Amino acid sequence: MDVLMAILFAIAGGLAGGLIGVGGGILFVPALTIFLGLSQVEGESTSLLMIVIVATVGAYRQVGYGNVDLRAALVIGALSPLGVLIGVVVANSVSERFLQLSFAALALFFAYKLARRALYAP
Repeated sequence: MDVLMAILFAIAGGLAGGLIGVGGGILFVPALTIFLGLSQVEGESTSLLMIVIVATVGAYRQVGYGNVDLRAALVIGALSPLGVLIGVVVANSVSERFLQLSFAALALFFAYKLARRALYAP
């Protein structure tokens, strides 16, 4: 049953990635930790590799529609590995509970900001 749920979340993550540009962290990490029993750091680490595949397919399709700002993608993409290097060291140095609470807080913060932006858009 857990593997079936993980498969469903993988499909939902891919759908969410293509539809609204999310999936990896938002759905994959919880699915990996809850349904497959991975630790938080294992779920986050596994999700990083999964995101490469999802992002490649999604970006390829969106380039075809002319929706990708290539300059922004290249600049942010080139600089992001510096943050990842630091983040990996920190993730392996702090407690599992800290990672779980940090992930939840970040998800709630972005959910709040997106909901507020949508509700008060002209």
